[in-house]
Amino acid sequence: MIDSIFYEVHRDAHCRARTGVLSLPHGDVATPAFMPVGTNATVKAVEPRDLEEMGFSIILANTYHLFLRPGPEIIKKAGGLHGFSGWKKNFLTDSGGFQVFSLSQFRKILDEGVHFKSHIDGSAHVLTPETVVDVQTSFNSDIQMALDICAPWGETEKKAYRAATLTFEWAKRAKERWLVQRESGYLGYLFGIVQGNFYRELRAMSAEQIASLDLPGIAIGGLSIGEPKEAYLEYLEFTTPLLPTEKPHYLMGIGTPDYIIEAVRNGIDIFDCVYPTRTARNGLLFTSRGQISIKKAMYREDFNPIDPECSCRVCTTYTRAYLHHLFRNNEILYSMVASQHNLYFLEDLVRKIRRAIEEDRFESFAADFLRAYSQSRAEE
Repeated sequence: MIDSIFYEVHRDAHCRARTGVLSLPHGDVATPAFMPVGTNATVKAVEPRDLEEMGFSIILANTYHLFLRPGPEIIKKAGGLHGFSGWKKNFLTDSGGFQVFSLSQFRKILDEGVHFKSHIDGSAHVLTPETVVDVQTSFNSDIQMALDICAPWGETEKKAYRAATLTFEWAKRAKERWLVQRESGYLGYLFGIVQGNFYRELRAMSAEQIASLDLPGIAIGGLSIGEPKEAYLEYLEFTTPLLPTEKPHYLMGIGTPDYIIEAVRNGIDIFDCVYPTRTARNGLLFTSRGQISIKKAMYREDFNPIDPECSCRVCTTYTRAYLHHLFRNNEILYSMVASQHNLYFLEDLVRKIRRAIEEDRFESFAADFLRAYSQSRAEE
């Protein structure tokens, strides 16, 4: 019997938004929580101590990339991801499934697992539900994800059905291997993933199947994969009530303020995305009035902070003009401070969201935030 790892602290009186605590081997996580993405066991351009100073207590690493390079053996010898990277708080590792399945020309899906060729050197590999659990166990992941199939936007119902049913079969096999690893002393937790693409019956079927496994947590996959925002909202609102309320809810791959607010409104507890750091490196910075493109000439003589309402170290130290200069000259410092700012902005947002939920004013907070945020059109 696995003890519950999540307890709900407070649910807003007017919607499904809730605060909670996720208890993991490397410390508690206050939810809702955003997880920065550290694909190669590092959040690009940001040191672990800066992440901790900003308030993060969990980050995500990518099983597919770490499996290929440097490999599970080296990471295990280093003491798992924590010893290897120097990040002492929690790691969630994805299964690698999304990356494998996005390489459609390099992989073949069979009942046993996935055969694929490395995008690095073309070498052949096989991932099964069992090996994926073993690899993430060698990483000493605090949360590991079961191998799944993420059907793309526009997939046929027949193919989406096979993806969802195979995801369930693989989740059952993953659970068996995870329980064996737990008996051997592994302390991390396994989450299952709801699929079903954009078909309501398949979503309901998948949610019921994954919930029946009674895993420590449950995730929603296959959203924010290129579908229109209306479809995202429809299937988010449809799927979340189907999840067991006593489990932590994880929505995979979202990281913009508007998508985060909608996720929280629907009872999501944790979420992740590369968006804030990737866009920061490319010149897009979050502000309370929307994103700005620091590369534009209009910021050449703008001596204001990125966001006058932000109290991060970047905004209290540097001006838009200086960041414009750094970006235009390809200075490494730009990527560092821009990434720090965007991550701080999201962490500060979820802190404010948690406070608003506790005070039963999430809806008014969300409306006020989005009204201000929309004043400057987001630039892609």
